[in-house]
Amino acid sequence: MLRSLLCLLAAVPILSAQAHLILDTDIGNDVDDALALGMIHGFESRAEARLLAVTITKDNLYAAPFVSLVNTFYGRPEIPIGVVHDGKTPEDSPMLKIAPLQRGRTYPEAVALLTRILAHEGDGAVSIAQIGFSTNLARLVATPAGRRLVQQKVKALYLMAGNFARPKPEYNVFTDAESFRDLMKNWPTPIIFSGFEIGLEIPFPYEAIAKNFRYAARHPIVDAYKLYVGKREDHPDWDSTAVLEAIRPDRGYFAFSEPGHVSLGEKNTTVFTRDPKGNCRYLILKPDRAGAIRELIATLVSEPPERRQ
Repeated sequence: MLRSLLCLLAAVPILSAQAHLILDTDIGNDVDDALALGMIHGFESRAEARLLAVTITKDNLYAAPFVSLVNTFYGRPEIPIGVVHDGKTPEDSPMLKIAPLQRGRTYPEAVALLTRILAHEGDGAVSIAQIGFSTNLARLVATPAGRRLVQQKVKALYLMAGNFARPKPEYNVFTDAESFRDLMKNWPTPIIFSGFEIGLEIPFPYEAIAKNFRYAARHPIVDAYKLYVGKREDHPDWDSTAVLEAIRPDRGYFAFSEPGHVSLGEKNTTVFTRDPKGNCRYLILKPDRAGAIRELIATLVSEPPERRQ
């Protein structure tokens, strides 16, 4: 396993362009959103990524404070956070309530924040990882001006969404199926899907939770994992796979489908139709890479902060 991991790390040049990333997340509905956020901070500590903003599609008042808690733990409290209005899944989540509500603090609406962040970035400079519902991004490209902004500024969109192995509904799609349909219709850049079947085969190891975070007496990622999973067991890590591909798109971790289009089928399943002119592709897991990718993600998620408050 170690040899495979070292091969993955050494297969490309050490120096690479820093990814400018926006994370759009339904954090609180599963712990893998928190794992993915921790991994982004690991990449930023390695100077491989710059987290421009986090926008949230879970309409719960604890979601933004939790993201703020994680960002602050990693020494980056200044990262902007945007929240959804009239969104989905307002239910409380125990993992979110480890973050105290901050009196008097308000967060900007997500689409307004996305517009502002993108306007100040270079052409084709931004990658977006959507690991929740399509609510915010569908609203962003609902107007011609929004589509033009995305087309100018965004390199690619990476989605944890859909199931491309079996015709089964997938949570991030069916929870806001209307927004997903609109996103597929209006999004103007390449879209890379990491489907349900990918994260299912790359669970996050509980051993990493037990051993890799000992540099901190309390760690928000560890606390969230234990509260959400509730057992000493591995947990599927869907979201980190999409983020990994967004930040390291040229590492060859996964194979790709042919180009095509994604639409909604019966019961809001995802239907992929091959088309050489389509802007959608989905990741395909190479069986001999699953273990090494799992270890790599665990290492990146547990990367110590550069500095802590």
